[in-house]
Amino acid sequence: MTYKDIHEQTDKNPESLDLDGLRNTQQFLMPAKSTGAQIPGYEIYPSFQTDRSIYSGYESLAKYMLNNGGNFILDGYVGVQWALVRANLEQFFKAHHVDRSWTFIDDCLKNEDDINNLIAPSLGGDDPLFGQIYTGQLVDLFDQTKLGELKPNINRPTIIYGCGAALVNWDSPVIYFDLPKNEIQIRSRAGAVKNLGASTPEGPASQYKRFYFVDWVILNAHKQRLLPELAIVVDEQRADDITWMHGADLRHTLKEMSTNVFRARPWFEPGVWGGQWIKNNIKGLNNDVVNYAWSFELIAPENGIILESDDLRLEVSIDMLLYNDNQAILGKAANRFGYKYPIRFDFLDTMDGDNLSLQCHPTVAYTKENFGEDFTQDETYYILKANDDAKVYLGFQEDINKEEFKTVLKESFKDNSPVDVEQFVQVYPAKKHDLFLIPSGTVHCSGKNNLVLEISATPYIFTFKMYDWVRSDLNGNPRTLNIDRAFENLNFERKGKVVSETLISRQTIKEQGSDWQKIHLSTHPEHFYQIERLEFDTRISDVTNDQCLVLSLVEGDSIIVQTGAHKRVIYYAETFIIPASAYTYTMQNIGRGRAKVVKAFVKDSCC
Repeated sequence: MTYKDIHEQTDKNPESLDLDGLRNTQQFLMPAKSTGAQIPGYEIYPSFQTDRSIYSGYESLAKYMLNNGGNFILDGYVGVQWALVRANLEQFFKAHHVDRSWTFIDDCLKNEDDINNLIAPSLGGDDPLFGQIYTGQLVDLFDQTKLGELKPNINRPTIIYGCGAALVNWDSPVIYFDLPKNEIQIRSRAGAVKNLGASTPEGPASQYKRFYFVDWVILNAHKQRLLPELAIVVDEQRADDITWMHGADLRHTLKEMSTNVFRARPWFEPGVWGGQWIKNNIKGLNNDVVNYAWSFELIAPENGIILESDDLRLEVSIDMLLYNDNQAILGKAANRFGYKYPIRFDFLDTMDGDNLSLQCHPTVAYTKENFGEDFTQDETYYILKANDDAKVYLGFQEDINKEEFKTVLKESFKDNSPVDVEQFVQVYPAKKHDLFLIPSGTVHCSGKNNLVLEISATPYIFTFKMYDWVRSDLNGNPRTLNIDRAFENLNFERKGKVVSETLISRQTIKEQGSDWQKIHLSTHPEHFYQIERLEFDTRISDVTNDQCLVLSLVEGDSIIVQTGAHKRVIYYAETFIIPASAYTYTMQNIGRGRAKVVKAFVKDSCC
């Protein structure tokens, strides 16, 4: 079902719409209601309990609008099904003999050619993956004259709706419709989403590039400006079964979260190299998929946070926490990173899978000049699990010949022929709790039969693949390689003994007590973050030192994490966050054997 089909069908008969046509995925849609009974183990829908009310359904939202009268502004994120929003609300109004005037903000957009010319420098031309961060604003896409002329209907209340509706600056309540970015991408694959200012949907890859470099950038800034004044926030991921809460209640809950332990909502995707550990060990996922390559534990530009009240769930983007109070979340790191989460956690599952592509990431200078990002994708591989044959490809052989290596890679791409990678790249055995350091410009990849916790800087799409083991993607299409970009960034001095001396972490005891110890895991000087491991038999206390901490239980069954009066059970492999303004926290081991928790935070010297 295409975008056009969905909107035509909605206009004709909203009750008959096949909402399955909105999604192209094997991943389950998060239910609006929690079952209330949590099965022990990794939780795929982690919620923060709030004492403020969450409401469900379009009828309750329409009643709120009816009871409060006057004009309303319905604004929100790209991907929201505005025709369906209008149809559901209008259905209630008509049933109650209420007349409303509706205005679609898209009618005030500039013509499509003008918008395309405006954003063209940010789309990277023919590059299928990369562009340049757009430096303008959402209002740039609109005709200022049309915006200025748009006034409420004098005869009956007016509802203006669509992405950017609040740009009209009417003195009217704003209802904001949020949509998780994983669901945006799922709808994109179904042809159910248009980019801002586009008349028709492009393919998912082209849409994603425009999302990343243009749409999300300007909509995030717009959301940040609106947050303090929002009357209502709606979770629209279930297009026929919304949940919502009052803006004041959301801001209250965000403030509470800013001093307490919480989890982001993870999401999962298959991949050509994906393994079976996630599929076999994390309950509640669809086991009909071929594999799960990734668990996106904390990629702040794309993760959400779930609030829960009386078993009703509402998800909003995690950046709302930062927009509400970035100092409370990031502490001293807010001075450098502003409203961006600097640290990323995700899992790479190659257990009974395959090797990742041979790759590198761009330097800071290259990233700023070519993509407009403030910092780059410096990474580490923390090994959670590894079979006996597991290994990591890291750094060059001592006798590396740059030109020969490039020629071999180019010929492989042209002829679809295999490369003897170990002739050029070093290989190291991977063992549980090893940490491999991957500053930008380092050739690397995980081999098969690893479960990797990837701890890295937040930029997350700038991977330059050089060799992909002569394989196609899950749809049988060739995977894009970036050999030339890689060679503009590869550090050929990271070879021979330099690799083992500087790119494999040294682990030393920092502090210890009767049944606990804190381990320092060395990182590379180019990494702006530090990594530690807290090990304890019963309990351990720690301080944030005015830094946001990102943590994961890497050994042990379960622990209780307490911040103030707030307690949360954390299970094996779950990632959790301690905001800087929590100041102190305690972890109690409630499982078998010693608990081990990895902790990452920004180095004081890098704030």
